[in-house]
Amino acid sequence: MSFYRHESAYVDEKTEIGDGTKIWHFSHVQSGAKIGSNCVLGQNVNIGNNVIVGNHCKIQNNVSVYEGVTLEDYVFCGPSMVFTNVIDPRCKYPQVGSHFYVKTLVKEGASIGANATILCGNTLGKHCLVGAAALVTKEVPDYALVVGTPAKIIGWVSEAGKRLNFDKDGFAFCKKSNKKYQLKNEKVTELLS
Repeated sequence: MSFYRHESAYVDEKTEIGDGTKIWHFSHVQSGAKIGSNCVLGQNVNIGNNVIVGNHCKIQNNVSVYEGVTLEDYVFCGPSMVFTNVIDPRCKYPQVGSHFYVKTLVKEGASIGANATILCGNTLGKHCLVGAAALVTKEVPDYALVVGTPAKIIGWVSEAGKRLNFDKDGFAFCKKSNKKYQLKNEKVTELLS
């Protein structure tokens, strides 16, 4: 395998890192982690034990992806965004080990803005967009645009991240992705040509 690791970064034994991935200053990839190809881990990124990161993901500076979190392909994690993996943390009653961790799934193409917080146990849908500083407390549907504290749906975006404006029949077209979408029963789907 051929990946780049800055001399200040640590990569533990028993990890899998795909071709073309870059791991930058002061980052740490822990044992059991699997990182796909062509990913970028910015400065001071921590990838926890047994975490799975898909291909073509970009994890910006100061992000910790804790055990229990899975990122599918093309996921973007903005600077200093936060994942959690325990519902009720207590120092006096430690919860260490994977059987305590509540799983979080970030589906293909999802983007999470800077300083957003994702509470564990939720799924972020395909190509959704979580605004900067949002607090995600529940599932985010495919293509949803969510902002605020707690995060609420304020619209829908295409695979390319462009705001979708649906006509009276519930159809929208994105020039950037060259794809057509349908909104029906508060659910967006891509229409195949």
